[in-house]
Amino acid sequence: MEKSGLRYVHLAVEHAEALEELELSTFDTIDPSDLYDAHELTCLAEAFPEGNFVVLDGDKAIGMGLGIFVEFDFEHADHRLNDILGEDGIENHSIDHPWYYGTDISVRPAYRGRGVGRQLYELRKGCVRKFNKKGIVAGGVIPGYRNHKAEMSAEDYVAKVVAGDLYDPTTTFQIENGFEVLGLLSGYVDDPSVNNYSTLIRWNNTDYHA
Repeated sequence: MEKSGLRYVHLAVEHAEALEELELSTFDTIDPSDLYDAHELTCLAEAFPEGNFVVLDGDKAIGMGLGIFVEFDFEHADHRLNDILGEDGIENHSIDHPWYYGTDISVRPAYRGRGVGRQLYELRKGCVRKFNKKGIVAGGVIPGYRNHKAEMSAEDYVAKVVAGDLYDPTTTFQIENGFEVLGLLSGYVDDPSVNNYSTLIRWNNTDYHA
């Protein structure tokens, strides 16, 4: 698919090296061990290309939206990202599992504000509808919290973002795209800039049928 001069394609093995660099540069405050490496991206491309999307400007990778199908227990929701990814980033993936877990969404700064992130969300929602899954669940970074962590708790910050009193570049965008914030995850990834906090978010597929 092409939109605004950019191509949206399924993840392929040939993208792995470039996407490792993209993620490291996008999430430069997160410990690299909590991010995808080229080997894991290769495994993901081989296991589940139809659920993973890359944005290209010419031959340059400028964005990606990744995920796997998992079981998810909302009654015991606290977890780390690596718990979901497991061995090689795909250990817990099965085409039969009911939830799409969004493991990554990255857009190069120079391309933000052009609807790339929104299109990636729509492609992932389309995948969920195609495979008749219950919805999307993910851990969401809260980059804006770094500017407020000296004056308020992460719980208070997220509550203010949800209420519309504060703007967070990621969480506000997710809410605008139909996600609900279910709570906080402590230690989801190692990101000292926000005291290692992330949100737990969910989007329900209203077209799902059991």
